[in-house]
Amino acid sequence: MAEWERETRHDYESKGFAQRSGYGDKPALLVVDFINGFTDPTTPLGGDFSSEVAVTADLLRVFRAAALPVVFTTVVYERDLSDGGVFIKKVPSLAILTRGSPMVDVDERIRPQPGEYVAEKKFASSFFGTDLDTYLKARGVDTLVITGCTTSGCVRASAVDSLQYGYITLVVRDGVGDRAQGPHDANLFDIDAKYGDVVPSSDVHAYLKSITSGGGFAERAQAEFGAWWNESRRSGG
Repeated sequence: MAEWERETRHDYESKGFAQRSGYGDKPALLVVDFINGFTDPTTPLGGDFSSEVAVTADLLRVFRAAALPVVFTTVVYERDLSDGGVFIKKVPSLAILTRGSPMVDVDERIRPQPGEYVAEKKFASSFFGTDLDTYLKARGVDTLVITGCTTSGCVRASAVDSLQYGYITLVVRDGVGDRAQGPHDANLFDIDAKYGDVVPSSDVHAYLKSITSGGGFAERAQAEFGAWWNESRRSGG
């Protein structure tokens, strides 16, 4: 931990910041913008997020095995960029993210499976202008586990909105990345102080194990579906 971080954290904690949000009962995994336009280091928007993508792949395996919700986001603009607003003016490189371009596809290393939701957005937050909150609420989600890029941009914006929409927010420290270390470190510090818990992936794995043992979500989801199906048949629905 850098000296500035140690001193600032001590000051923040003395003033009541950086408390722990803890963990809920029904988590979902939100993979923010791990699309080719960002994960290919040769693009104007890109960086080397190989390590963070690998961490995300490991979490995906656990979430899928437990039948827990998984959501990906991508940034997609129409070809004339008319839906990009001032964001395109501020960051002209976003113009590579047009509909039909491979740049907007989720990285093949963590390719979404059939039925997994891929939310299209135009701006930083995964919630802004999307139906993400509705999707999560419909599935009883109370905890959002976030990986993706970039820490200082879309990850931070999504974490702030996650809190504001009422979710326990966990940002996976080794599962998010940025183009430079300074913005990455500063924003993780700030997220942890105000908006969510920044935790290592090992903590998330332990959390998932604790809530999926003894029957687990996969079995519970199947049982709930069976009960609904039987009731539907009895009622003629």
